[in-house]
Amino acid sequence: MTEGTADGGPFGDDVSPALSCDPHKRALFASDTYFLESLEQLGALTADVNGFLHRHAVLLLKPDAVVSRRIPATVDWLTAEGFRIVAAERTRLSRTVVRSLWYYQWNLATPHRRRLADMFLDSCDAVVLVVRPVVEEDDAVPASVVMTERKGPTDPLARVPGQLRYELGRYSYLLNLVHTPDEPADVARELGIHFDTAQREHVYSCALAGEDRSGRARELAEQLHTEVPRRDLTFGPAAERLKRAVAEAEKSPLPPAIRDELRAARLAARSPDGYPRLLEAVRLAGLSPDTWDVVIVGTHVLPMKRKGLVPVLDGVGVPDWRLHLAWLAAGQPAR
Repeated sequence: MTEGTADGGPFGDDVSPALSCDPHKRALFASDTYFLESLEQLGALTADVNGFLHRHAVLLLKPDAVVSRRIPATVDWLTAEGFRIVAAERTRLSRTVVRSLWYYQWNLATPHRRRLADMFLDSCDAVVLVVRPVVEEDDAVPASVVMTERKGPTDPLARVPGQLRYELGRYSYLLNLVHTPDEPADVARELGIHFDTAQREHVYSCALAGEDRSGRARELAEQLHTEVPRRDLTFGPAAERLKRAVAEAEKSPLPPAIRDELRAARLAARSPDGYPRLLEAVRLAGLSPDTWDVVIVGTHVLPMKRKGLVPVLDGVGVPDWRLHLAWLAAGQPAR
């Protein structure tokens, strides 16, 4: 049994080491409702729960991917990389969903990051894709781990050609367009967050059928493109639009002190160091400029990560899993 209460009672059953190479994650997920509900439902549909989660990865295409029209490019990239889309559905990234998805990492998020995320992640529906390799190897690293590596890092400066986030556009730390669960256990947990029981059964059933659903993914993209205007996510144009909006606000009947600060902040934004002041002046004045312009500028100039902290659960990579698989193949106890 996994870690338990002070009097020795367990919080939950052991989570299989086939689902995570992190013992701390396995201990936490043993009592995580999203993970447990999703795993139980999958178990009612297939006897090969571990194998299913090992073979499948999930991509979340966020609203920034929708407005920048990068879902079709993602479908093309997946095909070129040897992945088949086997399920595709819309989801809504509400404030609660966002905090659930990144529950074990957002202790690092600054107040700026949380506020900006809330501004754009619930602006329209997102798309969840379930994928699997077209050619599978029995002893392969889990598809979710491979996909996370090929997706590329959060830091746009650290991405390299060929990675999905590089190919889709290197906008900013937060505007990274696509998210992937790190490991098989995270695949189950995140599907448990995105979908209710009926929707999740449909997603799992489609994935188990294994048919190519790339047409469905393109159909969802077309639906969203009719609902949501296209946006340019680059910094320069957004910064200029924001300054013009502030200049217009300066002509309105605001209290003199607020109007003076808006003007001073706008002039300070002639240099990159002045943009944080401009954003704060906009917020304190209660102005409502274009949300995407605020988000684009904010994600470039405001701190996104609290310094000196580590996440509750950190990411794992392909080398970690190769070592883990060798450990398990040798019959060693799970670490």
